[in-house]
Amino acid sequence: MKTVRLTAAQAMVRYLSVQLNHDGDDFFGGCWAIFGHGNVAGIGEALHGAGDSFPTWRGHNEQGMAHAAIAYAKASNRKRAMAVTTSIGPGATNMVTAAALAHVNRLPVLFIPGDIFANRAPDPVLQQVEDFGDGTISANDCFKPVSRYFDRITRPEQLLTALPRAMAVLTDPADCGPVTLAFCQDVQAEAYDWPESFFAPKTWKQLRPRADLEQIEDAIAAIRSAKSPLIIAGGGVHYAGACDDLRDFAHRHNIPVAETQAGKSALPWDDNLNMGSIGVTGASSANAIAEEADLIIAVGTRLQDFTTGSWALFKNPDRRILSINVAAYDARKHDAISVVGDAKVTLAELTTGLSGYRAGAVDADLKKSWIDAVDGVTATPTGNALPTDAQVIGAVQRSTDENAIVVCAAGGLPGELHKLWKASQPNGYHVEYGFSCMGYEIAGGLGVKMACPDRDVVVMVGDGSYMMMNSELATSVMLGHKIITVILDNRGFGCINRLQMATGGESFNNLLDTARHEVPSAIDFTAHAGAMGAIAEKVSSIAELEAAMTRAKEADRSYAIVIDTDPLPST
Repeated sequence: MKTVRLTAAQAMVRYLSVQLNHDGDDFFGGCWAIFGHGNVAGIGEALHGAGDSFPTWRGHNEQGMAHAAIAYAKASNRKRAMAVTTSIGPGATNMVTAAALAHVNRLPVLFIPGDIFANRAPDPVLQQVEDFGDGTISANDCFKPVSRYFDRITRPEQLLTALPRAMAVLTDPADCGPVTLAFCQDVQAEAYDWPESFFAPKTWKQLRPRADLEQIEDAIAAIRSAKSPLIIAGGGVHYAGACDDLRDFAHRHNIPVAETQAGKSALPWDDNLNMGSIGVTGASSANAIAEEADLIIAVGTRLQDFTTGSWALFKNPDRRILSINVAAYDARKHDAISVVGDAKVTLAELTTGLSGYRAGAVDADLKKSWIDAVDGVTATPTGNALPTDAQVIGAVQRSTDENAIVVCAAGGLPGELHKLWKASQPNGYHVEYGFSCMGYEIAGGLGVKMACPDRDVVVMVGDGSYMMMNSELATSVMLGHKIITVILDNRGFGCINRLQMATGGESFNNLLDTARHEVPSAIDFTAHAGAMGAIAEKVSSIAELEAAMTRAKEADRSYAIVIDTDPLPST
């Protein structure tokens, strides 16, 4: 057996650099890295040696780097992913929030935090978290509950099994999620004679598990007996590459479709069977059908509470749920008729068994009334009052083409976008609402742009999320990945302020003007974004915003537009 002598870190980088997806592309788009105590001498040296064969991207915040990596995977429909490496202490724990985000959203990302010395010779080292009752604990144990696979590398040869296991999780449609390889810093630099065969390029094919035949038969029987079924399209439709299949299935059988946050853009907004968003942040058209539906066909969705209105949305006493999901855990929720299988394959098999079946007529006035309402609330205001989020969304929508990708995450904007944004192309709507993580937006926009360099990327972010994490705006300038960021300044956490007041409380500690302060807040977002290298301007009206969007689209680097908005109105 031929061998090659490499450090453990060099071996890991070489292995990752030759992993391919089913399209023949590199599975990894490189590695995000902030070097520090625990990863600079081992992993840092290995990444430097790899050069362009496994590019290293430098960020400004560990959580931000991880968000960019996760957004890259989501925008790639999980066909590609990135690695992220940090130091052993705060750098590592800064990524735990991002790990939870990836876990909730079923998205692949490889975390490689440095770890303490396996030999414990210099124990305790700088940044080491000591557990008084367990000598094996390190800060990286925080990743265990938010990783789909966790391993601690304490010997070089452990990579021979750990890396293939990691890849198996990252590429598995059901088990997909974050992988953490906590890499002891002394082990990173240990040399070992590796089998050359370990570094042969490997292609990871997209698995399309077929459902059990009895499950298919049960699903066909349930659909055939339904008079008013409704399809709920989730993110799994995108990840299975099943958008066209869903459209064909819906039209062949005349079944209306509603979309979750992750599923939005599975169908074009103007498809006559696309009834809009579903649930708490849903369209009246989709929710009206959901209330009467006797069969809910959930495709690739985990049916979280915003989708189901905490299970208050489906009011038909005879309604049943048919759940098609590649993950048995999700397919079996809420006593559903379960079909555990790939969405693309399953829809095709159901169509074969449903020959001749068509559901009843869909009330076209429901969608028309909803679109009329959307056009009304997103229209340019005529008065001088501060614009609403909806009016800003309308201006951005009118200023972008159908290939643009809108990016958002937390606060009130995701609810407004879910209802109001008209997505024309698959993946044109990228909103992280599974974990609803403030601070994802700008870093996520960068990751989306890296995955889709030929599409305009527009990040919509409130002032609250912007203040939580904005540093990757500077990274986008540094790397030459242009994003357009629209900052809606309502002077605080407007969404939660509305919730606080709606539940009977006074406005307290959410808006800057009602929080405790000695000096009134006066943040100059334009100057701040400009200081990070972006072109930045502030506008005072919707008309000025549309003009600024034109300038932003023509600009040669990242562009930030700031507009003051009213914190109280919501659709």
